[in-house]
Amino acid sequence: MPAQNNHAVPLRTEKYVLDTSIFSNPDVFTQFAADFPEAIATFIRLAARANAEFYMPWSVYEELQKVKDLGDTAADFERVVRIRSPRRLDLRIPSELLYEFIEEVRMRIDRGLRIAEEWTKRAVTGGAADIGNSITKLRQRYREAMRRGIIDSKEDADLLLLAYEFDGTLVTADEGLKKWADKAGVGLANPKHLRRIMQGLIEDEAAP
Repeated sequence: MPAQNNHAVPLRTEKYVLDTSIFSNPDVFTQFAADFPEAIATFIRLAARANAEFYMPWSVYEELQKVKDLGDTAADFERVVRIRSPRRLDLRIPSELLYEFIEEVRMRIDRGLRIAEEWTKRAVTGGAADIGNSITKLRQRYREAMRRGIIDSKEDADLLLLAYEFDGTLVTADEGLKKWADKAGVGLANPKHLRRIMQGLIEDEAAP
């Protein structure tokens, strides 16, 4: 009879890449506590106990610090959340993803041009009295056509690339990031479920 291998196979440590909205959006951070200081303190306590690794790109961390004052918790936050940018010079991504992104940008440029033409005609026929309102509506339509559902910042790119590099789970509510992460085969998690996910990881670690 062959000898039995009693050595347990180590479980894969899950890696979570965190978006700014987890800590800047009240609808999300209040899952940890009602006010931000207590919410960030609760997150840090859970992250320190969870059998997982949490990451945030440097560009996103800078963005977070512009909208939220971490105060005395900054050092503890950096202890449980590893601040690290993706290795852009070494990372390889599928060429098909690049082609799809270029095609998406081209289509959006065409759509933005048509919107600009449409509202220019409206401004001409409507007269100068309504020009201010027309410009406001043009900006809204143009922004929606060009930015919704696409990666449009270096912070977004860093989040996607880091999650791709680690084969990790991206925690974001951004529709553009979710769309392109799905195209790249990157795991996704709803940020509103993060506390329950972390508590589950702690319970799994404590289970015999």
